Amino acid sequence: MKLFPRMLAVAALVTVAACAAEGAPVTHNPAAQGTSTQRAAVQTRGPDAPEGRAAGVAVTATSRKPKLGIADITPMGEKSEKVGVGFPIIVTFDRDVRDRAAAEEVLQVQADKPVDGAWRWVSDRKVVYRTKFYWKPNQKVLFKALLSQIPGNEAAKDVSRRFAVGPANISLVDTRKHVMKVYRNGKLAKKIPISAGRGGLVRNGTDVYLTTSGVHLTMGKKAVETMTSSWMGVTDPKDPRYYKEQIPWAVRISDSGEYVHQSYGDYQYLGRSNQSHGCVRATPAGAKWFYGIAQRGDVVKIVGTKRQLDWRNGWSYWQLNWTQWKKGSALRTAQS
Repeated sequence: MKLFPRMLAVAALVTVAACAAEGAPVTHNPAAQGTSTQRAAVQTRGPDAPEGRAAGVAVTATSRKPKLGIADITPMGEKSEKVGVGFPIIVTFDRDVRDRAAAEEVLQVQADKPVDGAWRWVSDRKVVYRTKFYWKPNQKVLFKALLSQIPGNEAAKDVSRRFAVGPANISLVDTRKHVMKVYRNGKLAKKIPISAGRGGLVRNGTDVYLTTSGVHLTMGKKAVETMTSSWMGVTDPKDPRYYKEQIPWAVRISDSGEYVHQSYGDYQYLGRSNQSHGCVRATPAGAKWFYGIAQRGDVVKIVGTKRQLDWRNGWSYWQLNWTQWKKGSALRTAQS
């Protein structure tokens, strides 16, 4: 099913598929669900500082006003949620960053279990951190932004956040065999019969009824999501194409509206054929179980369709290989 609300800047790049969630994009609901410093592509080391204040605009010092602050950090800290082994660190500044290299130079990532990682700029205000390989499970990761060390920005408050990485939940969805295998910490935990996108609705050269193949990350979840036909301009209840459905156990995996969710009837197709509008439909028991273990940043790899996932669609950053990813850094040392 697909989200019909705001699609960020990626809207020009991603063709919306057929499932549509009513209202704003799904937000996370935690109740429902070498060296010590890492700059660009270097190794992380154990965190040794407490979690700082929550993300927000940098605080003005008494003498000078800071020129650059942070408006948001995603995901939330260790006290609010656990994250999956694929999770990115997404930093949004409070204004366009003129000197990206200077800003990136003061961003640090420290982990209990070291792994290489690098930053990539995705807009004038937003930079994303991704590791070369998945994070090790069951550890803490500390992010620091030493904004006061940027020349001319000495009045800014430094910011930090500590993340808690949970179990390694990695799912493989085979759209040809109509099955989703969920692995937890390397062991097969459950096989769930599914039904993926059936195809057949082409818009701007893209079959939007096909599920996208590639490495997705879970981005949020809702116990019940309202999904409608408004994404394709159908809002009249008298129109035979109209639908407005309450879908249980919905876990979002892209910005173009793909979810893993409980099938809305049509259980006879699960494990047998692809009949959805692009989402991954699952059995009631399977969908509820998957919803229960889902953490933002869990890996959901989908194979078997002709429609490829764009790396700019949601948190699909693992669609780029490591060499490609590093080219988005403003630091030359990270790109080598």
